[in-house]
Amino acid sequence: QVQLVESGGGLVQPGGSLRLSCAASGFTLDYYAIGWFRQAPGKEREGVSCISGSDGTYYADSVKGRFTISRDNAKNTVFLQMNSLKPEGTAIYYCARRRLTYGSTCGKGPILPGEYHYWGQGTQVTVSS
Repeated sequence: QVQLVESGGGLVQPGGSLRLSCAASGFTLDYYAIGWFRQAPGKEREGVSCISGSDGTYYADSVKGRFTISRDNAKNTVFLQMNSLKPEGTAIYYCARRRLTYGSTCGKGPILPGEYHYWGQGTQVTVSS
């Protein structure tokens, strides 16, 4: 059974930090690219970051320099370290696995939700003072 479960969200002040976790089960994590996405109320889901099976990474321009994606194979978990959080970062954050039809890398363009499946349930991040 393939499953991804997000955790680590919460309430944080602007400029603060959170680390999100995406726990994978039912597959070997290092063969796949895993993406982080977020969706704010009334907005489309957008790609945030991606890590490939070979540890290549990609970041959306909106988070570049502030967010860091990483993986712990022993824990079969992908992390998203979010620093310098902004109010516009308030959203439900999801992780998902990139379809192998697109390869095991993150690609060189935007992180597109349609290229991913096995979505987790999401974890709420609220950035507010």
